[in-house]
Amino acid sequence: MKLEMTGQMRMEQRMKLAPHMIQSMEILQLPILALQERIEQELNSNPVLELEEDDPIGEDAAPPEPPAGDDIGEKALILNTDQNKADDFERLDSIEDDFKEFIDQSGPYHVRRDGEEKDPKLEALKNVAAPPQSLHDYLAEQWLLVEAEEPVKKAGTAIIDYLDVRGYLSVPLEQLYTKDQKDFTPGDLVRALRLIQQLDPPGVGARDLRECLLIQLAQSSEELSFEYRLIADHMEALLENRLPEIARRMECRLERLNQAIRRLSKLDSSPGLQVGRNESIPITPDVIVEPPNGSGDFSVRLADSSLPSLRLNPFYTRMADDGQTNENTRKFLQNNIRSAHWIIEAIEQRKHTLLKVARTIVRHQRDFFEHGPLHLRPLPMATVAQEVGVHLATVSRAVSGKYMQCAWGILPLRKFFSGGTEDTSGQAHSWEAIRVQLQQIIDEEDKTKPLNDDQIKAKLAEAGIPNLARRTVAKYRKLMNIPTARFRRKY
Repeated sequence: MKLEMTGQMRMEQRMKLAPHMIQSMEILQLPILALQERIEQELNSNPVLELEEDDPIGEDAAPPEPPAGDDIGEKALILNTDQNKADDFERLDSIEDDFKEFIDQSGPYHVRRDGEEKDPKLEALKNVAAPPQSLHDYLAEQWLLVEAEEPVKKAGTAIIDYLDVRGYLSVPLEQLYTKDQKDFTPGDLVRALRLIQQLDPPGVGARDLRECLLIQLAQSSEELSFEYRLIADHMEALLENRLPEIARRMECRLERLNQAIRRLSKLDSSPGLQVGRNESIPITPDVIVEPPNGSGDFSVRLADSSLPSLRLNPFYTRMADDGQTNENTRKFLQNNIRSAHWIIEAIEQRKHTLLKVARTIVRHQRDFFEHGPLHLRPLPMATVAQEVGVHLATVSRAVSGKYMQCAWGILPLRKFFSGGTEDTSGQAHSWEAIRVQLQQIIDEEDKTKPLNDDQIKAKLAEAGIPNLARRTVAKYRKLMNIPTARFRRKY
């Protein structure tokens, strides 16, 4: 078999994205907070890019003249022999008095030694918020203060290492002990687990939901013996909502049982989540929709008042055009000027595209903004792309991760794009509106006789949505975390 290398020429068409086009798509997809961070990065990395001040001073503007008057503190100290130098000494005395007055107003003056220079990195670290304490560290600190034998202390440390974020022991207790483990015995693990279950937060160290609730009931200062017996002996029946059966076994009335359930609802099923990092992310709207003052249209504007205005540094642009500038310096400046132009144009393009998309959404969903979620209409993203005059992918990037503030709250822009169905009169209903209608039916039902999926389907048909199948109703009920009729029933 002979191996050889040959060359060949061919003509073909390929679509390639220029760097500034890629940057424009990235900028378009960024929410307002991420865009602010991106601008900060560009300002730190590109010396040509700078913030545009509100009242910039022109390059050729003359420096402000000193105020007229006889300010002897600003005059040149010219010594002469006239009048025995009395004027000069008078000026020196006046300067000393002014300096003392300045010191009195500004506070004591301390001389900084070379060894007392502030470290910028250290100052930055001092201004950064400390990370929140994890559940593991929180329990480990408490475990150090527990008085127990050394094998029990080591067993407790091993147990804490295996607790999950919810505070549960995620592995069987027997699995923590092996034949090679000689630091503690299985009995030490049992004793250590009992001690850990007494730590804060209450319920930590449980192996299942039943044990978690029992720990909290045992540590409560209230009289909860009935609730403790309910969880200890009838947990499975309680989860299946078999309240009449439980009332018969416990020889109590349903009212007493419902009262106990209300008390149990105040317990925490995930105590470990009380400690640890808060992963909540702030939501900032990118678009603000305000109702019309009269009979006009809705006002749509971008919430970009916090975005800084950018411009090119005039000194560096003149240096880049100057033929006497070093060639390497000119190339460096020209590359940064090109990059600055791209970022400024990308931000302006983002504003223009996002505003046009938002106005198109408001025009199509006017009934929603006037009357509420029940009047949300189906709106394909392709329809908006065609009216705006951009590609479908551009609209998708424009609404990705962005929110709109209106009279009905702060809503994601993707909420306004959904499919739907038509009622008997030919009016379109979006799937989101159908879900809101379904939730309204569930909220208004008689909880002693909750509706099954067939009855919910009939209620939706009475509301003008007759074409839904029963499995579609069940599908949306599950997506909305609504249990079946048997579990929604109240006795």
